[in-house]
Amino acid sequence: MLLEKPRYINTGGKLLDLNIPRVMGILNITPDSFFKGSRYRTDKEILKAATQMLEDGADILDIGGYSSRPGAEDISVKEEGDRVLKAIKLVRKNLPDAIISVDTFRADIASEAIIEFGANMINDISGGDGDNNMFSVVSKLNVPYIIMHMKGTPRTMQHHPSYDDIVADILKWFGERIFKLKSAGVKDIIIDPGFGFGKTIDHNFELLRRLGDFSIAGLPVLVGISRKSMIWKTLDISADDALNGTTALNAIALLHGADILRVHDVREAVQTVRLISKLR
Repeated sequence: MLLEKPRYINTGGKLLDLNIPRVMGILNITPDSFFKGSRYRTDKEILKAATQMLEDGADILDIGGYSSRPGAEDISVKEEGDRVLKAIKLVRKNLPDAIISVDTFRADIASEAIIEFGANMINDISGGDGDNNMFSVVSKLNVPYIIMHMKGTPRTMQHHPSYDDIVADILKWFGERIFKLKSAGVKDIIIDPGFGFGKTIDHNFELLRRLGDFSIAGLPVLVGISRKSMIWKTLDISADDALNGTTALNAIALLHGADILRVHDVREAVQTVRLISKLR
């Protein structure tokens, strides 16, 4: 039996309406994210980018301090915290109405970002596997939780990933974790199939082609394919030149049921949402 998706999520007292697909802007406070155009280091750069994203129509700002590109090196909790918490504090102070997502798999950083610095939701690329305390923190804080599928870690995820049936395998993986989260009282869960995280290019295109199958979970679906290698390797270009391909695949994702697009280029994504919404 198909479950109807929740059409609203509670982001710190604000209900975010998902009857219209939403756009999440990426703010990477890192020196080595795969797309150099998304790296922001100084307060001026961070605030300028956040302000521009909101002006361009971003509904959520996703702020992270840990690079998850394939082969990325691990960094300490302190280094990640120093990067991301400072940025969240800066954005919250200057843009008080922004909905902020903290992009981290570490429970302590997620907790501090929410309680001390005013973030509204958690985006966990490890789906709870990176920190055994994450689910209890999400339950305690009662905030929206984006659970992403990743096979392995950023350092190992592209070492010959394989699946029996990629969609069925990922849905099973989600099902086990969704059960734990709901049993702990977590109300707002968003699933992210994890394009590029432990998947080959062919896996990624199969996920996109079968994205509608994830509706069986009865939860909102986030898609993050912005400027990823499935685009630029297929087209034999660079990530810098992958905006057009990103827009094309974002449109396909929306037609297949995506509720949130996580993107580097907010204005173009917002325009895509408006056009697809008109088509619907």
